[in-house]
Amino acid sequence: MSALKSMFAAPFFLFFFYLNGMAQVGIIKVNNTKGPTLAYSGNSGVKILSIDGQSFKDLNKNGKLDKYEDWRLPVDERAKDLATKMSVAQIAGLMLYSGHQSIPAAPRGFGAATYNGKPFPESGAAPFDLSDQQKKFLSEDNLRHVLVTRLQTPEIAAQWNNNIQAFVEGLGLGIPSNNSSDPRHNAIASAEYNLGAGGSISMWPEELGLAATFDPAIVQQFGTIASKEYRALGITTALSPQIDLGTEPRWNRLVGTFGEDPQLAADMARAYVDGFQTSTGTDELKNGWGLKSVNAMVKHWPSGGPEEGGRDGHFAYGKFAVYPGNGFQTQMKPFIDGAFKLSGKTKMASAVMPYYTISYDQDKKYNENVGNGFSKYIVTDLLRNKYGYDGVVCTDWLITGDEGKTPDVFAGKSWGVEKMTIAERHYKVIMAGVDQFGGNNLAGPILEAYQMGIKEHGEDFMRKRLEQSAVRLLRNIFQVGLFENPYLDPSVTKQVVGNNGFMKEGYDAQLKSIVMLKNKNHVLPLQKNKTVYIPKRIVPAGKDWFGNVSPEKIEYPVNMDLVKKYFNVTEDPSKADFAIVFVKGPMGGVGYDSEDKQKGGNGYVPITLQYGPYTAEYARKQSIAAGDPVVDPTNKNRSYQGKTITAANYSDLKSILETKAAMAGKPVIVSMALSNPSVMNEFEKDVNAIIVSFGVQDQALLDILTGKAEPSALLPIQMPADMKTVEEQKEDLPHDMNCHKDSEGNVYDFGYGLNWKGVIKDARTQKYVHKKNGK
Repeated sequence: MSALKSMFAAPFFLFFFYLNGMAQVGIIKVNNTKGPTLAYSGNSGVKILSIDGQSFKDLNKNGKLDKYEDWRLPVDERAKDLATKMSVAQIAGLMLYSGHQSIPAAPRGFGAATYNGKPFPESGAAPFDLSDQQKKFLSEDNLRHVLVTRLQTPEIAAQWNNNIQAFVEGLGLGIPSNNSSDPRHNAIASAEYNLGAGGSISMWPEELGLAATFDPAIVQQFGTIASKEYRALGITTALSPQIDLGTEPRWNRLVGTFGEDPQLAADMARAYVDGFQTSTGTDELKNGWGLKSVNAMVKHWPSGGPEEGGRDGHFAYGKFAVYPGNGFQTQMKPFIDGAFKLSGKTKMASAVMPYYTISYDQDKKYNENVGNGFSKYIVTDLLRNKYGYDGVVCTDWLITGDEGKTPDVFAGKSWGVEKMTIAERHYKVIMAGVDQFGGNNLAGPILEAYQMGIKEHGEDFMRKRLEQSAVRLLRNIFQVGLFENPYLDPSVTKQVVGNNGFMKEGYDAQLKSIVMLKNKNHVLPLQKNKTVYIPKRIVPAGKDWFGNVSPEKIEYPVNMDLVKKYFNVTEDPSKADFAIVFVKGPMGGVGYDSEDKQKGGNGYVPITLQYGPYTAEYARKQSIAAGDPVVDPTNKNRSYQGKTITAANYSDLKSILETKAAMAGKPVIVSMALSNPSVMNEFEKDVNAIIVSFGVQDQALLDILTGKAEPSALLPIQMPADMKTVEEQKEDLPHDMNCHKDSEGNVYDFGYGLNWKGVIKDARTQKYVHKKNGK
């Protein structure tokens, strides 16, 4: 050790090792007396410089201290210095954000990769090794932002982080990898945008469930805990929160929002970002940023919520956001009044993601109807110039790719610029003011776009434009301390991620997110050790986000071993004291049906929020927006008026009504797992109690039902009286539906909920529940 001190003149060195496949890689730690702890790989070629008794990493290996290597300097000064040293190819790589990376990679299907040319199970590789594709995009394309999804274990995630950081530390200027994650703290992974969920990590309700607590302090605590778990996994950017305003009740991403109320959503957005980004005490480096900070990428600017007819923008049939109520400004409130006006020292969210959608007819300056990520008006004129945002703007994933040959293919989302080349789309994104390309692993199209810009504006202009994005991107890496120490101790990771304290906090939030809508004759709470009948549930055949088909199956909807800890269980309703029917809200479709197209229709069908057959009598005769080279190249009307649809899980309604009959007057309780509002008039009068949840564990439901915890949550969205009011509401306006009134006289409006005493009226309802004069 004395020899090391002499060689590097550093105050203190510590070696630690972890297994990396067949080799052993050493990470060397250097403790500064008046500065941050440094760490680097012994194999990366990095040396330590000692200046004025302090140690610094010589990341570019030139034997001198450059400004960007000097941790004493302000972040922006370091970022600007590094940006000037980067080649155009290196900046292009910095502007990439990888496609979805599982650790280890799947052998086939979405996100598949190889190790030494073979699928993982056949390769002999360790699960934390880098894939062939990762090595390629890191070294050849200079990519430094990686989106991780499924992680085999937290320790493997930490080891993989160390591998990737050691790999990039040895390349060029030694820029660390900024690893990121979509939301992973909810219990179930259901789509492309939450593939990492359901792992060994604290489990919290969905965002809509967090909104149902009506308590921003819970959301900030979630952010604080989640950021610690993320940092222990090597994740330094969260592709969250989703703060679109949930004003369109049929949109399938509504469950990922903070609901429809602008003030509640803004307060929740502020709390979430403050929790994620703020480091305190010895963890703080400067201005609230530090070793426990995670950059929050808020999405989706300027709100992707008002999708026409509820159809989602991941697919061409949902490419348009519409504003029949002139609510464009209202849609932005969670951003401008929330995420951009933080209470904490980091001041505003460090990154923003525009949605795929075309904000239809909102650009009055350039008169373009293009996806938000391509729109100079949306990004530069509004976000940057009007609202003063100078953080990172990253496109949503795959917007520069070509769309699929059919509407149901998960492919590129180049809405409004479908006829451009891939390189032309990249150029348009750059000139719109965007910094980064989500889901793009290849630098080539950015370099082509750069040459297009030189022809139009000259090389000085384009170099400055790319450096501008580089500074923003580097700022987010510097401010979380990655340049000094990007490495993890897997044993610490194991202790932090999903520890008992964090699990309890998440579980308590789940309890506080469950809304009791009905409790006729105070049937709840249920007495433990009584006899319960729980009908099995038909899980309908379906197709997931990526087109994988699953067959119909019949199974118990809850963990029956867990149920038996609370009740005696019978399969004979006549022997039961009460029944609990566990169902999901109506699975009302996506709004497009290829069979309708094949039969000569336009392909567009209703999205229903009721279980039974629904005919769209009150739908628009003429859609507000239309047009797509694949979906409707000639048809200019996406109306589905007069068409009929039945929810895929119509069997859930049948189960409720059949159980009611079988119980012969004994209590029937319904527990609904909701992703969207639901029309309750099909069954509400026939049951004694209803609770609704937004992504919670079975135990939380049982603890509420038996009174171990008292329900305290409130509806963050309205429950419509019928589908007529759903069709007549305006996609861009909150609180504009007629709400269901139940047999007890209670109206299922925003902010409504019951506890054991009755309708909840407290400080939360006083603050957030709106006094609406008319609808």
